[in-house]
Amino acid sequence: MGKGSLLAISWLAPGAIVIVWELLARGGWISPQVLPAPSKVIATAIKLATTDNLLNDLGVSLLRAASGFAIGAGIGFALGTLVGFSRIAEAAIDRSVQMIRAIPFLAVLPLVIVWLGVGEAEKIFLVALGVTFPIYINTTLGIRQVDPKLVELGRVQGLGRLELIRRVILPGALPSILTGVRYALATAWLALVVAETIGAQSGIGFLAMDAREFLRTDVIVLTIVIYALIGVAADAIARLLERRLLAWHPNYGGQR
Repeated sequence: MGKGSLLAISWLAPGAIVIVWELLARGGWISPQVLPAPSKVIATAIKLATTDNLLNDLGVSLLRAASGFAIGAGIGFALGTLVGFSRIAEAAIDRSVQMIRAIPFLAVLPLVIVWLGVGEAEKIFLVALGVTFPIYINTTLGIRQVDPKLVELGRVQGLGRLELIRRVILPGALPSILTGVRYALATAWLALVVAETIGAQSGIGFLAMDAREFLRTDVIVLTIVIYALIGVAADAIARLLERRLLAWHPNYGGQR
């Protein structure tokens, strides 16, 4: 089957859910106060985009997510690379990282608010914190799983340490690192949802909390749909990176 056919199949289930949802809402089986029809949600989106600050809130949330992701991914990759190459670094760093990773967002949130307040720094910090761990774990795992025979072959070919890392080890670890990126993208939005429910004056999370105060279920559902669509778009970007950066790999190149 071609890529177009596979893409169409991937949207069959979501499309069927939306159609059934619309029919049930129009038939009175679902109360509008409980779950408004998709057509109502679309109408609300158009209205908010043209008369309110929906696009501004979306832009603010995207900027927060991108900033936190860049910081967290950089830290996670640096720590993962260090631990992946050094057993001493693993002994010094890994246990502390795993202890911090085990702490839930909601548990650390009060302390973060004390440290940073409820401004932009708090939100970006929480996103960065959530992103760091998937990148760290998958970077470390990817480096450790590189085939030793490939490393030995590189040494036989006369590659120096830096060349060996650049041409053998990091490319071999790249599938695992990009898997970490996909997990981190999902975690970034989870962390942002938590962050934007506390003291935010803008953003998609703030829009949802404000709608809750006025029992606007159509706006609440709209924010959930926006999060879902952004997640799909982010995953599509990650898949594109996989195809481009792993074109040499038989499982990621022309077969996907």
